[in-house]
Formats: sequence, C-alpha cells, structure tokens
Amino acid sequence: MKNPLPRVAAVHDLSGFGRCSLTVVVPILSTMGFEVCPLPTAILSTHTAIEGFTLLDLTEELPKIIAHWEKLGLKFDAIYSGFLGSARQADIVARFIDAFKTPDTLVVVDPVMADHGQLYASMPPEMVGEMRKLSARAQVITPNITEAALMLERPVPEAMGEGEVKDWLKALSDLGPAMPVITSLPLRSKADTSSVAAYNREDGRYWLTGRPLVPTQYHGTGDIFSSVLTGSLLQGDSLPIAMDRSSQFVASAIRGTFGYSGLAHHEILLERTLRNLATVAATDHYELLP
Repeated sequence: MKNPLPRVAAVHDLSGFGRCSLTVVVPILSTMGFEVCPLPTAILSTHTAIEGFTLLDLTEELPKIIAHWEKLGLKFDAIYSGFLGSARQADIVARFIDAFKTPDTLVVVDPVMADHGQLYASMPPEMVGEMRKLSARAQVITPNITEAALMLERPVPEAMGEGEVKDWLKALSDLGPAMPVITSLPLRSKADTSSVAAYNREDGRYWLTGRPLVPTQYHGTGDIFSSVLTGSLLQGDSLPIAMDRSSQFVASAIRGTFGYSGLAHHEILLERTLRNLATVAATDHYELLP
C-alpha cells in the first residue's frame, strides 16, 4: 500500500529542553500533514545558548540508521537537514541524500552553525566548508545572514542594499542550490523589519518579505522558519508564498510569546501557534525585487 502521507526525513539534533531542532520540526511538519522520520545527529540536554549544555555526538550511529532504512526500502518526499553533531556528519548526510534522493525529492539544507556574527559554541571552524559542500546537494538552503556570510567568505554586513542582497543570493545559488533563502537580513531600507529574501534560479526572480521587528530575540526561530518553508513547498506553494507563510508564522509565534513576562531562556511558545498552520494564511507581504 502506498504511504498515505508524504514522508520527510528530518536530519536534526534533539535538544531535551528548549524549543528548537526536532522538538519544533516534528510538530510543525506533522501539523502540516507529513510523516516525519527523525535522523538524529546529536542529543543535547538543552540548546547551545544555555550554559553548561551536554552533547552526545551520534556520528557513529547515523550510518547504522541509514543502512536499516535502506534495507527497509524507505522512500522520502523530502530530506531536510539542520544542526549537525560533528563536521564528519556532513559527508554522511551527503551520501544519505545521494542514496535516497529521486527526481521528485525536495532537499532542504538549513546550514545551522552560527548567528550574531560568530559560530555556535559546539561548531568547529571546519564546519563552514562542510556545510558549503552539503548545501551544494540541496534545492533550497536557508542560512541566516551570519551563516550566509561564512559560506561566501564575506564579512557580516551591518546594513545592506537590495542590490547587495541580490548579489549574495546569486553567489549562494552559484554554490549549487537553486533556491537560496536568507533570513535575518539587515536591510538598510527596512530597518524596522525582520526581512527575508530568496532567489529562484529557474526563473531568475528575487523575492523579499518581512514583518515588523519585535524588540526581543527568541531561540529556535530559524528552525521554525525552515520547517514551515519545507512544509509549504511540499504542499505545492510557490517560493514567495512559502517564504511569506514562514515569515508570518514566525512573527505570530513571537507575538504570541512576547506578551508573557518572566519566561526563561527566551523560548517561543510554539504550542500556542501551531493551530495556525491548519488555516489558510494571508500571503500578501511578499514583493518582487527589481
């Protein structure tokens, strides 16, 4: 019997506390109507922004899980990777993509490794080159501005013009992915907006969307954005609609959390917003970059 639900292989870590990685990937994609098969890259006590986190590297376990999946003959409609537990895992995930990808498989790589101008505490410097190579196998990549700068070997900009954004997107596409998406853009013309831009090499068009900035920061928003984007593309949405839906969902999750005081560790209250994914979102905020 054909699997009644589209199936996604989710190559991410599992953090026991802190809404990020698999603890947001699985509920988001499940709510959007997909079967999620986790391929865990590491087990962490908390996300890496919390001091004293522990990390169990699952590099040696990944090939065993993949071999079992091959034996079972599993098929995936999408392969979606994020945080890796070691630089060596990039090659394992690349071989996993090569083994399971078909002409109809959507491959999304979120090169989770840095933010605010620097690598995460658990990330070795060689991860940059490994993420660059892994991204070459993807149709869609979703770096934030720091990760994009590292992948392109450019300084992290304090502000950007629209022409610079297009140049960065084209340069990322030249690494391999047909649809690069950059989040956390510091657009000079939209200083009060959380901006996202994308490029579709197939038609040569550049897209921009965003929502008003809220004066706070929450962990896990990148994972939330990329998960909704993946689900939206799998549902058949165009690139601008998918990125706008994702931006809107993240904004609503932030606003649904911001009114509460005293929340520790800056976590998004994802559970209060998940039901929004089952409704038709208004996607009228995207625009075409000239």
